[in-house]
Parts: sequence; structure tokens; C-alpha cells
Amino acid sequence: MATNAASVLDDQATHSFAKDQLKAIVERIERLEEEKKTISDDIKDVYGEAKGNGYDVKALRTIIRMRKQDANERAEQETILETYLQALGML
Repeated sequence: MATNAASVLDDQATHSFAKDQLKAIVERIERLEEEKKTISDDIKDVYGEAKGNGYDVKALRTIIRMRKQDANERAEQETILETYLQALGML
């Protein structure tokens, strides 16, 4: 019987640890989601400021997206775009 009691205590401790760990993970995710929302709002504010100063927000978004790309990848996409535009008689 003593081993059964020890086993039950170990199971309870394991369950308690798993429960606490799960709660900590959920709380971390919630904090990060809130930070992400705050950062998203800040970015929106900067785009609003840029628009207020006369900048084209759509162009800024395109530039930001392009700067994230590798130079070779960007060059390849630009070449493909130019090829398509020529084929459509748009250049």
C-alpha cells in the first residue's frame, strides 16, 4: 500500500506540474498576442503619420515587403514582372 500512496502522490505532482506548465504557456502566448497587437497598432500609427506627411502608404508597404526579401529573390521577381508587363504591352 505504501507504494500505491507514493505513486498517487507522484501522479498528483506530475498532474500539478503539467497544469502549471500549461497555464504558464497560455499566459505567455496571451502576453505575446497583446504585445503583437500593440506593435501592430504602432505600425498603423506610423503609416498614418507617413500618409499625413504626404507619403503613399501602398508604396511604403511595397518597399517594406521588398526590403525583407533576399536581393537575388527580389531581382528574380522584378525580372518576371517586367517580362509579364512586356508581354501584356504595358511597358
